[in-house]
Amino acid sequence: MNESEKETGVIMALLKRLEQQRLPAILALKNKVDQGEQLEDHDIDFLKQVFADANKVKPMIDKHPEYQDLLAQLISLYKEITTKALENENN
Repeated sequence: MNESEKETGVIMALLKRLEQQRLPAILALKNKVDQGEQLEDHDIDFLKQVFADANKVKPMIDKHPEYQDLLAQLISLYKEITTKALENENN
């Protein structure tokens, strides 16, 4: 198995985890802040982990442009959630 095949395997595993675990939780957090609620400590820890994981895989994603839009959308969603959560905290 060459390096590109290994990277593709890792990306596929990450996409599966994103689809089955992370994305539903992220969307639930978005819904929570959109309803005016504040994030709890465990919510913030989860978002930090998602962002850290995205940064870890960024070099690999940079080699596979077909996944760059997905990563950009995930980061955009992260920004939306954190911005709205901060607004909710201030209100």
